Amino acid sequence: MIELPVIPSEQQRKKRPDWLRVKLPIGPEYAKVRKLVDEHKLHTICESGNCPNMGECWGAGTATFMILGNVCTRSCTFCAVATGRPNEYDTDEPRRVAEAIVLMKVKHAVITSVNRDELKDRGAEIWYQTVRLIKEASPATTIETLIPDTKGNWEALTRMISAGQEVVSHNMETVERLYRRVRPQARYERSLEQIRRTKEYGQRTKSGIMLGLGETHDEVFKAMDDLAANGLDVLTLGQYLQPTKMHHEVIEWIHPETFAMYKEEGLSRGLKYVESGPLVRSSYHAEKHVNV
Repeated sequence: MIELPVIPSEQQRKKRPDWLRVKLPIGPEYAKVRKLVDEHKLHTICESGNCPNMGECWGAGTATFMILGNVCTRSCTFCAVATGRPNEYDTDEPRRVAEAIVLMKVKHAVITSVNRDELKDRGAEIWYQTVRLIKEASPATTIETLIPDTKGNWEALTRMISAGQEVVSHNMETVERLYRRVRPQARYERSLEQIRRTKEYGQRTKSGIMLGLGETHDEVFKAMDDLAANGLDVLTLGQYLQPTKMHHEVIEWIHPETFAMYKEEGLSRGLKYVESGPLVRSSYHAEKHVNV
């Protein structure tokens, strides 16, 4: 029988364990990427999401671009991206992203975006044009698109995923029980359906779940089973880190051995590839997920 996780004391919760320490972003390649991002007035989820791997990824000359502005219409309690009424809809953004990717000589690009629920097409046309222009400017570059919840607008979903990208990702973020608290404007079953429809379209599918929000082992296993049943190929599992005191608290620091156990469980439950570790994020080692 699998034991439920023990909720640590307040003092234990505040202390970040040694296995979550990361290097500060430094070095010439990091500086080069930052310069290109600033010059082309681009947003990256690396910065907006306070990603712990920014130093490693930018130091390797890669970045995950965030299109459609940096203000989200959702108010998820885990996310560091600003919430509000977006006023940015830049039709020239796809060209600038493609140009930056060429200058950076990116072999594998990850593109994500904020939620734009106020737009009738959820931003699908900008998504389509961004992928199309990257492919035109740099045909050898493979692309993963980490797309938002389209709120059941399946026409918008089709437009988003039909431009020629190699991987389409949509993050579940957490287990079903915690959705109302963690993703109040999203629905567990709807996200599963989006993944299923993406797979039926013929795309390689990917999703991510954060751990440490109060989920149990059995709830994670159920999420794995649900994802496998809906055609998921790649799953990423990482430790949730609280961006500010206003966000959802960390309930538990998940030990690396537990992450290793989850990887084995995911593979045994039919998932083709599982990236599982404390510092794993959606785009971590994303280049490995193209051909799984």
